[in-house]
Amino acid sequence: MTHHGQHLDHEANDARIGANFEAECRNLMNRNSMNGSIPKVWQPALLALASVFALVLALYRETVVAMVTIWYRSETFTHGFVVVPIVLWLVWRKRAQLAPMAPRANVYLLLPLVGIALVWLLGDLVAVNSVTQLAVVAMLVMAVPAVLGVPIARVIAFPLAFMFFAVPIGEFVMPKLMDWTAEFTILALRASGIPVYQEGLNFVIPSGRWSVVEACSGVRYLIASLTVGTLYAYLNYQSTRRRLLFVLVAILVPVVANWMRAYMIVMLGHYSGNTIAVGVDHLIYGWVFFGIVILLMFMIGARWAEPDPVHVAHPGKQPMARALVGSSLMVWMVGAAFALVVSLPLLAKESLETHAVSAPAKLALGDSLSPTWQKANATVIHYKPHFAGTSAEVERTYSGADRVVGVYLGYYRDQDYSRKLVSSNNVLVTSNDTHWSMVSQSEAAATLDGKPVTLRSVHLRPLSGAVATLPERLLAWQVYWINGRWTSNDYLAKVYSAVFQLMWRRDDSAVLVVYTASDRTDAADRALGAFLADNHEAIDAALRAAAASR
Repeated sequence: MTHHGQHLDHEANDARIGANFEAECRNLMNRNSMNGSIPKVWQPALLALASVFALVLALYRETVVAMVTIWYRSETFTHGFVVVPIVLWLVWRKRAQLAPMAPRANVYLLLPLVGIALVWLLGDLVAVNSVTQLAVVAMLVMAVPAVLGVPIARVIAFPLAFMFFAVPIGEFVMPKLMDWTAEFTILALRASGIPVYQEGLNFVIPSGRWSVVEACSGVRYLIASLTVGTLYAYLNYQSTRRRLLFVLVAILVPVVANWMRAYMIVMLGHYSGNTIAVGVDHLIYGWVFFGIVILLMFMIGARWAEPDPVHVAHPGKQPMARALVGSSLMVWMVGAAFALVVSLPLLAKESLETHAVSAPAKLALGDSLSPTWQKANATVIHYKPHFAGTSAEVERTYSGADRVVGVYLGYYRDQDYSRKLVSSNNVLVTSNDTHWSMVSQSEAAATLDGKPVTLRSVHLRPLSGAVATLPERLLAWQVYWINGRWTSNDYLAKVYSAVFQLMWRRDDSAVLVVYTASDRTDAADRALGAFLADNHEAIDAALRAAAASR
């Protein structure tokens, strides 16, 4: 009994000491936060951090403006406008933990900053918005642990990570999401007893023809759900496992919900004689359905919510006496070094740019590329791929080996963000093309300049109501020419272009598309393969001549 009583006394005494310390810390926090004052140890660090932020935004203003412009014009990324206010609010919630901590600059974090600066330079050389914008946001995020220290950055790690949701990225998953939506919709229709004839993203049911286009991909739902779901998981859960699980749910739910949305829209159109769920209400029904699904997801997730723990600074972890001893000189030195590093990419870009004005590119193909292929009637096939902003382009049709093959060359010089070879807008056929629709996409193999090259292969079919003389099917092969290098890989094409520019060479690039009527796939493949085998050297010579025309 005596031992137990002493134990209770010790517990009561510890509780009183802990309560007094907690009250004292809260009073300190209230004095620092309620009266608006900033601890002296924080003042030079915050001023240095604000200066670094201002410098990054000023130096990379074109990248920042491009990012904000995408927020404004694209409904998919409108949430970018609220990311910064949310980040500031999330940091403000941590003020009680941050106030007793002492900022301590970390010079070693300038090393990864060099890598981030290089990434921006490479992205800018090949005009890839997502890369440059990610790099600028990474610079802003890296400034916090570099100027304030890693312990402080660790406290606000989630708000810093949430900053990356401001970058308008994610549309690269659109083709895969479109494929999944089409496959699920067709499977669900067949399971419902409705016969379906499918050709790629297009399918026909007894009541009409349907197509899965960009708006049906569900990428808007996915990005919106991931952004809001990540924030919800952070605010409502404390364990990493629950947070990650909810984020996973926030990814899967909009994908599956979009499948169900597409299926229900087709069913509504089918049973209403195509008077419901077509046109504008097609999208309205989708957003209403998505809103209901996300609301249910949050309501279910709330059942496992965990209370936010009260964080109290303990003397053993951050003594206030030690916190008042800070090195403002070190903070400003790291800030100055940070400013120098983020300036290097712009200086490098200036040195890599050639200021001589380029002459218009002169691109031409002869009437006879080789003895077995001669110029044919240019109106035989009626097809032209969509490549905008070319410096020069050539369309020719050649006949040989009992086949007619069309050739398209699109040449690019002095590329920038508004006109570039590799772009999501440059495609073999657009979704709103009035003549052709893509049936399938695969790969083809050819030997160019003695090296095996993989080409992009696409099967097209004419749309109903198109030109009556169009062939029943069309097979098109696509490949890029980057300063003499052949590739069909978008990413590798960007890498080649960046490497050549780092070597002080021009960014001259081109796309080659060859196409022919495809009554039988194997015959069309052989025809295009034979054409490239006989004529790729002549085409390469024409492209090199265009590169030399200055």
